[in-house]
Amino acid sequence: MNAGNLFANLPTDHSAETIEQLILTDNLVLERITSRGQATPPGQWYDQNRAEWVALLQGSAGLLIQGESEPRVLRPGDYLLIPAQARHRVEWTDSAEPTIWLALHYG
Repeated sequence: MNAGNLFANLPTDHSAETIEQLILTDNLVLERITSRGQATPPGQWYDQNRAEWVALLQGSAGLLIQGESEPRVLRPGDYLLIPAQARHRVEWTDSAEPTIWLALHYG
């Protein structure tokens, strides 16, 4: 049995985003992602082979889906399903407090 707390033991080094795998199987990956002011580098897009469901637990972020004119602003409690091959990028994350994401990759 594996147990923990999603808000405990947050990274103290804020120079880079931190991705921690909580569950890893052949069919899915569940990650806790902690950001603080990070964004996807200019010109770079995520284009993943699996669908990704993300929930924002703390902080805030702007997520841009290719083809949309403005980033979607995510706040605590917001979630979004990103289909496989949907190009997207993180435009910004909160720099005043950690932004904590729960990301489920599946398919």
